[in-house]
Formats: sequence, structure tokens, C-alpha cells
Amino acid sequence: MIVRMSTDIKVEDVRADGADGVSKRVLISEVDGAPNFIMRQFTIQPGGNTPYHTHDWEHEVYVLSGTGRVKQSDGVRELSAGSVVLVLPNEEHGFDNTGDTPLIFLCSIPK
Repeated sequence: MIVRMSTDIKVEDVRADGADGVSKRVLISEVDGAPNFIMRQFTIQPGGNTPYHTHDWEHEVYVLSGTGRVKQSDGVRELSAGSVVLVLPNEEHGFDNTGDTPLIFLCSIPK
């Protein structure tokens, strides 16, 4: 078992094309011995966004704080603390911070 504070984990800037004002912490991963999932915490600064993209794996998102939206092929959905999102494999998506405080969410993906 591993127990630690998220604030003890290094913050990394997300440098993907189309990312603006995004950072992440990899909270749990295969480096820690996790056999199936990776848990990450993303922070998007006000006015920032992740790229609009797809990938072959699903991910689950839980919004901790802030407000924003998730874009998908059939429109936009508003997000706030307590929102949950399931992004299916190969589904187009991107996250935007529409508020004046950081949008912070957890994102779990398969290893």
C-alpha cells in the first residue's frame, strides 16, 4: 500500500500541441506498482484548455473544483465540482476552463 499527499508529487506542465495553461500530477502509476490504472490530477488555469483529441483508451474524470466545459463531437457540456465524465475510446474530447479559478480534476486511465 502507498499513502502520500498529492502535494508531494511533482507538477508537470502539459506540453502537447493545443494545450494552454495545463499541468498535471501523476498520482498513481505503474511506477508505484499499480497493475491496472493510472490516476492523474490535472489543473487548467483560467482561460486554459486541453487539446481537442482522441485516443484508443477510455478515461474517467471527476471534477474537484472550478468550472469549465468538456467539448465533444455532439456539443459542449458544462462542468463544476462534483461532475463526472466518461470519455469512451476514440471519442473526440477537450476540456476548457471557463471560470476565474483553476479547474482541477482527477483523470483515471488504463495502464
